[in-house]
Amino acid sequence: MNKNTGRVLAFSAVLALLSIPSLRAEWNPKLAAQFMDARQKAWVTWPRANESGVPCVSCHTGMPYLLARPALRQALGEKAPTLYEDVLLAGLRATVMRTDAKDLFKGLKGLIVDQVYGAQAVLSALLLANDDAKHGRLSPEAEKALERMWTLQVQTGDAKGSWLWSDFDLDPWETKDATFYGAALGALATGVAPEGYQARPELRENIAALTAYLRGSQQTQPLHNRLFLLWASAQLRDLLPNADRQAILHEVKRKQQDDGGWTLASLGAWKQRPQAPPATGSNSYATAVVAFTLEQAGVRSSDPMLARGIAWLKSRQDPQTGSWTAESMNHHHEPGSMPALFMSDAATGFATMALLAGEQNKP
Repeated sequence: MNKNTGRVLAFSAVLALLSIPSLRAEWNPKLAAQFMDARQKAWVTWPRANESGVPCVSCHTGMPYLLARPALRQALGEKAPTLYEDVLLAGLRATVMRTDAKDLFKGLKGLIVDQVYGAQAVLSALLLANDDAKHGRLSPEAEKALERMWTLQVQTGDAKGSWLWSDFDLDPWETKDATFYGAALGALATGVAPEGYQARPELRENIAALTAYLRGSQQTQPLHNRLFLLWASAQLRDLLPNADRQAILHEVKRKQQDDGGWTLASLGAWKQRPQAPPATGSNSYATAVVAFTLEQAGVRSSDPMLARGIAWLKSRQDPQTGSWTAESMNHHHEPGSMPALFMSDAATGFATMALLAGEQNKP
């Protein structure tokens, strides 16, 4: 074998190694943006997402898109929000200015209307306040969204301080336990709102009730929900004692897999669902949520636990679609159907945020 042939074979071997997911070192933000934009294009025209007259903003698709896409825009050097960001935010602004937005939930009856209304109020407050944070001031729509959120806060009982939250028996965002997840998002909305919003005297009792609920209920919650509490605690001061913060971090470290990722099972004792695809091994959604919330809690990208998680995420981006694949925790969905990619939507949004934040947190 001559020297040139040896070089060709060596180069081919390197390419072969790089084609193995666990050995890829980088990821493609542009492909991630293309996947997310295409999904939002499909979402805003999907009839079920528009039953209220404006595109719904969901925990699995709209929320991670509106949180992740601005960071992607900055990374890619884009100069303006996408059409789909504008459409989703315009829908939120239009909804929040209605006198009674409950009439948007056609076909729902009973308690579920109040639950969906509570969830919509929290998500609107979070996403509008987060969008306004880059301007340093609250818009009238964000002020209204936050005001509506507080008027819907539960005033009595074990759930005092939280909000009614959608319970369609769907893991991980729409179950009975997800009330805590929603309360953590409410705390996050309060914390990210600009102009010193959380220090307003008229909110003192509301925030105290929310803090008491989150602190008092956390021990019964799956790790998934407590990770969102950890994220909120980085924005809303005095939300989480340091001992509780450290307990979450220790649990996360203990549950990390040998390959650097986290499994869905590590984030909660979820309901057994025979119709759901089997969930084995490290999972894109679970790993992305863990990595991102660790970063938000101040864990540096040089931390070995986080570095391994980030490396796992970099190796799992689909090189064709740009997405991070994750299966439904509840049902089998027909390939090509809109719900078939809901979990991948969430995984891709959080993976993107985790990887971009990791670049910023490098020492």
